[in-house]
Amino acid sequence: MTELTDSIKEHGILNPLLVRPLEGEDGRYEIISGHRRFFAAQKIGLRKVPCTVHFIDRDAATVMMVDSNCQRTELLPSEKAWAYKMKYDALSHQGTSRQVGAKLRTSEEIAENADDSARQIQRYIRLTNLIPELLDMMDERKIAFSVGVELSFLTDQLQYDVLNACELNDNTPSYAQAVRMHKAHTAGELDRDRIDEIMCEEKANQRDKVTIPLDRLKGKIPSSYNEQQQKEFIVKAVDFYHRYLHKQRDQER
Repeated sequence: MTELTDSIKEHGILNPLLVRPLEGEDGRYEIISGHRRFFAAQKIGLRKVPCTVHFIDRDAATVMMVDSNCQRTELLPSEKAWAYKMKYDALSHQGTSRQVGAKLRTSEEIAENADDSARQIQRYIRLTNLIPELLDMMDERKIAFSVGVELSFLTDQLQYDVLNACELNDNTPSYAQAVRMHKAHTAGELDRDRIDEIMCEEKANQRDKVTIPLDRLKGKIPSSYNEQQQKEFIVKAVDFYHRYLHKQRDQER
């Protein structure tokens, strides 16, 4: 906001605000696009700002506002989800859809002017069913987009149970775990105990791993060995050394 304020102070507002007349309120207008420019102008004391007036209803204004906001280079998943939801609801309320041989679904109409496919737009809209805490975790990249979509099918109470399980186990669900919870919920088999059981499972990416540089093993493992043979060789060597240490301790007693 500071950068925008300084720019307006030096150059003025280069792009007019988009506004529409409010129904039944003569002389009053609603900002469709340009809220940040308006607030920045107020901060530096400007009493007038350039505007372009659009004589449209609230639904059309919502569509225009969402399209304007989606042009921003960086949008949080939650921001894009609610933007698509607002546009979807507005278009559905209008009851309009372009005709190309057959009536297009609303999500396909949105996709015509978006970077996302109709399927991806539907997935974003699903995210608006997440409880705020899980949606925040997605914005913070603590859970993946695909995980958020799967969890969005759970009831609010079950989502809070998932959130509690995350805090108790100090982890987050993997995509596979989220899919299993979704399927269990659809089958009527998901409750707090089942969620705890799934969340307590060890995930592959949480297992401890040991990495050994290849140059440390050079000359110690036959070069003809493939990867599986190398692993077996190392395990046998560790097992042999383990038994050797035990034998040494027994002799020292």
